[in-house]
Amino acid sequence: MADPLNVLFLMTDQHRTDTLPCYGNSVVRAPNLDRIASNGTCFDRFYTPTAICTPARASLFTGVHPFRHGLFVNPERAGGAQAEVPENLTVLSEPLRRAGYRMGHAGKWHIGRDRGPEFYGIDGEHLPGALNPFTHPLYEKWLVDNDFPLFAVKDPIYGRAENGSGRGHLIAGRLQQPAEATMERFITEQALELLRGYASGGADDGSVPAPFWLTCSWFGPHLPYLIPDEYYDMYDPALVELPGSMAETFDGKPPVQRHYSEYWSADSFDTDEWRKLIAVYWGYVTLIDDCVGLLLDELERLGLDQRTAIMFTADHGEFTGAHRLNDKGPAMYEDIYRIPGLVCVPGRPAQRRSEFASLVDIAPTILDLAGAEPVEAHDGRSLTPLLAGAAPDEIDPAWREQIVAEFHGHHFPHSQRMLRDDRYKLVYNPESVHELYDLELDPYELHNLYTVPSYRAVRDDLELRLYAELVDRGDPAYTWMTYMTHVGEERAPDVDGVADAVAPGAATT
Repeated sequence: MADPLNVLFLMTDQHRTDTLPCYGNSVVRAPNLDRIASNGTCFDRFYTPTAICTPARASLFTGVHPFRHGLFVNPERAGGAQAEVPENLTVLSEPLRRAGYRMGHAGKWHIGRDRGPEFYGIDGEHLPGALNPFTHPLYEKWLVDNDFPLFAVKDPIYGRAENGSGRGHLIAGRLQQPAEATMERFITEQALELLRGYASGGADDGSVPAPFWLTCSWFGPHLPYLIPDEYYDMYDPALVELPGSMAETFDGKPPVQRHYSEYWSADSFDTDEWRKLIAVYWGYVTLIDDCVGLLLDELERLGLDQRTAIMFTADHGEFTGAHRLNDKGPAMYEDIYRIPGLVCVPGRPAQRRSEFASLVDIAPTILDLAGAEPVEAHDGRSLTPLLAGAAPDEIDPAWREQIVAEFHGHHFPHSQRMLRDDRYKLVYNPESVHELYDLELDPYELHNLYTVPSYRAVRDDLELRLYAELVDRGDPAYTWMTYMTHVGEERAPDVDGVADAVAPGAATT
């Protein structure tokens, strides 16, 4: 039996897919992520189960959909919702530990409020919160020990508060530190230290070191984009092509989208300002890519590259002006739901795959690569047949032909469900306007076709398929669809079984 593979898992936060050369960007420099893509599998349709940090990361860690693990929102805004992973769920670290893996984590955790990696027996420091913790004692000590300047920003860029009270959200600023002193480099150095320790383990007695699973998770390129001048000015704004969806009018769309646009004061920036902000965001991507390069180079120097699977993804995307929005929120557009998905496994072919894949597939894939026991409760499935180059008709059971995602709120509770297939996307908004997009004719998702008569058959088909999958998953969101869509006789019994007990044709009040 072959020795088990190490796993180096790299993750960013709020990362647009279209920032990377392997996904078609001809301007941004990201040679190290391209190294992973060109030597492994680049998934063209990789999705987050929900476009918000903690729920997405919890799904990755547990392998189950958000409605099942119950971490619906970031703990900073939990408002009484579940704030830690339920103890009845098997998290990824448990079967890896039983399989003899050493486990390490550097950087952003954000899976729950108080329980960091150490709670799960994972080596590494807990850096809590959603944003770069510039005042964390460990980071500040590291700066002092290395004679680096402390965190400071000049020329901050703010939006405009909608209520007229003055400045709104901080979007970007010039970090008054060299690249070597950034939080991104600090996190990378922590990961490098763990990597070197794992490489040397067992060397004294001549034995092969036990395999490891090491995660390096950067807080960026999540806004605010606070980066050194070198990266802040790396890209000429004139080379930035503004998103086509900046033509958004919000006509026929859920009103909450317009409200979010106002909340983020997206219209307070003109086109030249948006080009600069996007160029700065690109610079942030390259800053992180340079950190990725340090890890990849060290992996090769240590002679581990042929025994290590490398994965790169993000928890979700970011609007960055698309749809006249910023950050993320209650709008299920491709900008924030489609994410990078790169996997390089020694001995597996270099390829692009068009199958739908998701963060919930990560846990079963890692366990499969590790030769660890599978977790029956996982909602995802191992990507290893795809990584091996299997043709669609060679995969049993057949690979999914659609992706379903969910959202439960951020600043306030807000329930949504989405189904996306090869051509169409349905977004079900129980308290508002439903959405239907023809992604072939309208790739920027500007025109809501939900009420267009010629798309009625498409709409009915998508609603029935979404309903069927929600029922199959046990997602209680199906109960609203039971009586509020055309599913009619196709509907499942009520959760309490009462509806099934009523005789056909019985009067109801």
